[in-house]
Amino acid sequence: MRIRSLGVIDDAVVELSPGFTAVTGETGAGKTMVVTSLGLLLGGRADPALVRIGAKSAVVEGRVTVPAGAPAAVRAEEAGAELDDGALLISRTISAEGRSRAHLGGRSVPVSMLTELADELVAVHGQTDQQGLLKAARQRQALDRYAGDAVAGSHAKYVAAYRRLKAVSGELAELTTRARERAQEADLLRFGLNEVAGVEPLAGEDVELAAEAERLGHAEALASAASVAHAALAGNPEDPEGVDATTLVAGAGRALDAVRSHDPALAALADRMGEISILLADVAGELAGYADNLDADPRRLAVVEERRAALTALTRKYGEDINAVLAWAEEGAGRLTELEGDDDRIGELTVERDALRSELSGLAQALTDARTEAAARFADAVTAELAHLAMPHARVTIDIRQSDDPDGIEVGGRSVAYSSSGADEVELLLAPHPGAQPRPIAKGASGGELSRVMLAVEVVFAGTDPVPTYLFDEVDAGVGGKAAVEIGRRLAKLAKTAQVVVVTHLPQVAAFADRQLLVEKTNDGSVTRSGVTVLEGEDRVRELSRMLAGQEDSETARAHAEELLATARAEV
Repeated sequence: MRIRSLGVIDDAVVELSPGFTAVTGETGAGKTMVVTSLGLLLGGRADPALVRIGAKSAVVEGRVTVPAGAPAAVRAEEAGAELDDGALLISRTISAEGRSRAHLGGRSVPVSMLTELADELVAVHGQTDQQGLLKAARQRQALDRYAGDAVAGSHAKYVAAYRRLKAVSGELAELTTRARERAQEADLLRFGLNEVAGVEPLAGEDVELAAEAERLGHAEALASAASVAHAALAGNPEDPEGVDATTLVAGAGRALDAVRSHDPALAALADRMGEISILLADVAGELAGYADNLDADPRRLAVVEERRAALTALTRKYGEDINAVLAWAEEGAGRLTELEGDDDRIGELTVERDALRSELSGLAQALTDARTEAAARFADAVTAELAHLAMPHARVTIDIRQSDDPDGIEVGGRSVAYSSSGADEVELLLAPHPGAQPRPIAKGASGGELSRVMLAVEVVFAGTDPVPTYLFDEVDAGVGGKAAVEIGRRLAKLAKTAQVVVVTHLPQVAAFADRQLLVEKTNDGSVTRSGVTVLEGEDRVRELSRMLAGQEDSETARAHAEELLATARAEV
């Protein structure tokens, strides 16, 4: 990794051994920044406060060896990344303003892409992870992770049934609690639909009746106007001497017809005059028919107005016009059918809910059985690892139990509480010595014991679900003496099958490392810088002496440091 302008680190290159790397240094020197840098490469949260004071941005670049065909390599290539001679180049930039950018294999990618790859590349464990292990949910997750497919398959089926049960129960509860509201809505719909059905409106009827009412209301004026217009066009029988338009146009047509052969232009006008005569005759005939057919019966007008009043009563309630009223009635009829079918739906959902609860009970029992079988193996494996970590008489057990709940599901002949993870409560118990009562690790383990339990759990995981790299951030806190030596020895063993990076204050642990990195800072009077140095030979002895006694040049500490290194080399 190359780290620039991150926290107290100005510019440093961190070269990790493919085996066991120990990162050491004084408190506050910046060891945690190494862990933070790796976290950023794995999609961790970008905090602008991490940017070194005075710098515009912080940059972390990493080169990770990824075997061809590995899930991480495949996923990276799908995202457009390119492998560089079997390695994946990852970079993360954080600006002082808070913006964050990520690059993978030369391609700009969302930070979430780095998070996706994290689980395939590195397992990070720090003191916060120890605290997480104290939570029951994390202990259940650890057991499920160890069990692998034996639990994963049962859990997947259980989750599918659980989600369906939640959906069915939610719909059933809504239908049941809203029964009164639905009944009221159904009554209103029935009333409205009956009212519309009683009137029997026709599409567009309101428009047609409005036009007829207007005509009937002005029947006398309309008849008089039609008669006057007819007389003007066709003449008045009571006034034979009167002049009408039809007679005048006919005379004009005859005059033009008499001379049309002498001028084509005048012949064209004669033709148009003939067309006018025909049009006048048609209009006169229609005016005569209109006047004869005009219904001036006041009784018909009363019928029309009564019908319009009935239609208006509908449009006031159900739509702006009759077409809208008919659309409301159609939609309302569908909704009424749905409401009336709710009782049937309640019955169907009740049957389905009971069947799902029965199915879920069986799946929860299968999940419990799988966890119980895996718990015995997991506890034995962790206990065996603790024997190698200076806890030879410690015994780890896993308690799997259920809580009674009258509204729960039946498991093992009892009605128990359940959730999306099943009906089991999983708790890791530790008996640190013979005769001790097993107690939850949150209550029965000291800080040093908890660190060793955590490491034992991770070593067990390494054999069942390995990842290429393990990072431990001071998980050896609270440990010393022989226990510290055993932790170093166990980490060295883990490093034979995976890359292990440990940030530690313990010389007993650092001595077992294949490579020891020293993070140190100097002060030039204005800016604090940190450097990361690979320690070899005399430099490594001096650092181990400092870690042992706080004095680099103490002959006793140097002798002890050399002895630690010799012991570690002999065993490794």
